[in-house]
Amino acid sequence: MEFLKCACVETLYTELPFLDRFRAAKADGFAAVEFWSWEDKDLAAVRAAAGAAGISIAGFNGDGPFSLIDPAQKADYLDYLRRSVAAAHTLGARAVTIHSNALGEGGVVLNAYPELSHTVKLCAMFDTLKDCARIAEESGVSMNLEALNVTTDHVGNFLATTRMAAELAALVGSPKLKILYDVYHMQLNEGSLCDNIRRYAPQIGHVHVADAPGRHEPGTGEIHYPAVYHALWEAGYRGLIGYELFPKTTTAEAVKAIMAE
Repeated sequence: MEFLKCACVETLYTELPFLDRFRAAKADGFAAVEFWSWEDKDLAAVRAAAGAAGISIAGFNGDGPFSLIDPAQKADYLDYLRRSVAAAHTLGARAVTIHSNALGEGGVVLNAYPELSHTVKLCAMFDTLKDCARIAEESGVSMNLEALNVTTDHVGNFLATTRMAAELAALVGSPKLKILYDVYHMQLNEGSLCDNIRRYAPQIGHVHVADAPGRHEPGTGEIHYPAVYHALWEAGYRGLIGYELFPKTTTAEAVKAIMAE
C-alpha cells in the first residue's frame, strides 16, 4: 500500500524562493506539487521550474474571489473558472479546487451570506456546479469540490461536511467533478474519518493530509493516519495524497515524518 505524495508548496519549503520549491520537493521524493492561487504567479516561470525539476503540477484553487452559493455571482464565478482552466492548461495541471465561499488572505471566508437562506445557497451551488462539470468535461481539467472546517480556519464557510459535498457531486453525475477530502478539515468538523471515506470513496478525487489540532505533519496530533490510509486503499482510492500542512518545526522534519509513512 503506497500512495504517490504531493507537496503543497504554499506551506512546505517556505524557507526557499517559490520557484526553488519544485526542485526541493522532487529531491525529497514527492511525485507532484500543488499550490493555492495562480493569479499571483508567473505561469511561464512556474511551468519552467516544474519542468526543470521533473515534477508534475497536481492543481491549484480555481475560484478566486467568487462564491458558488451566491446566485448573483454565477456568471462571474464561471468566467473566473474558465480563466483558471486556461491557467491549468498552461501549467499542465490536472485539476482545480473549488469551494462554496470565496476565501481571502489566510483562508478567511470573505462573505458568509447571512442574508441568504440555506435553500438558496444549496440550490445556487448545485446549479453552478452543473456548469462547472460541463467546463471540466469540455476542457479535460477536473474539478475537486472541497468542504472546509468551520471551527478554526474558515468560520462561516457553507460547505462543511463530506456528505453534502459527495452528494452534490453524485447528483451532478460527472466523472470530472469529484470532492477533495481534507482529513484535517473533516476531523475538526465531523470525525468518523474512516466511515466517511468508505461511504463516499467513489466521489473522492483528491485527498489532503494534516494532523489535528495544529495542521502540522502526521504524528503531531490525534489522527491515526495508518487507519486513514488503510481505509482509503481498501475503498479503492489510488490518487495522490496532498500534504497541505504547516511544519511544526522545519520543512525537513515535516518531510521526514511524511516520507516515513
